[in-house]
Amino acid sequence: MKNVLIVYESMFGDTREVSEAIADGLARSARCTIVEVGDAPTVIGHDVDLLVIGAPTHAFGLSTPETRREAQGKTATPVISPELGVREWLAALVVLSPRTKTTAFDNHVKQRWVPGSAAHKIAHALARKGSSPAREPVSFRVEGQMGPLVEGEVERAREWGEALGHRLIEVTAPSAPSTG
Repeated sequence: MKNVLIVYESMFGDTREVSEAIADGLARSARCTIVEVGDAPTVIGHDVDLLVIGAPTHAFGLSTPETRREAQGKTATPVISPELGVREWLAALVVLSPRTKTTAFDNHVKQRWVPGSAAHKIAHALARKGSSPAREPVSFRVEGQMGPLVEGEVERAREWGEALGHRLIEVTAPSAPSTG
């Protein structure tokens, strides 16, 4: 069975919820570990077949210490990822195996024509590090800055995870020997 590591950054819980739904979809095809970015390893070993990274879209891309402080100011309860964000974690990330596939997702407000995407920023950072994408990045919609997820998005995340699992099996399946 394949191993998947899902690393997420979340302020109010929506990105964590999407991570859990993706893991649920992947569970039929792979063993999944979900880790909040503050607890995530910066060195990804050879045992990880797929690395999935998710973050909320802040200020047209990935969060910064300032946007995380602003998010904290909007709620009386502590945000989930107050210190370390995916931006800083990616800067230190080392993926040891060139066979480890990667992909990204984000949460994005549902209004049309809102520019920027944390998922695309993650995908570009991973490409600069030489990673091999498993799938194009995807956005899951939230009602507003503090959520909640738009109806149907949890199921869409589960389906995306299931498709990731199928793709992971296809890409990493050993080829049949030739009978020459």
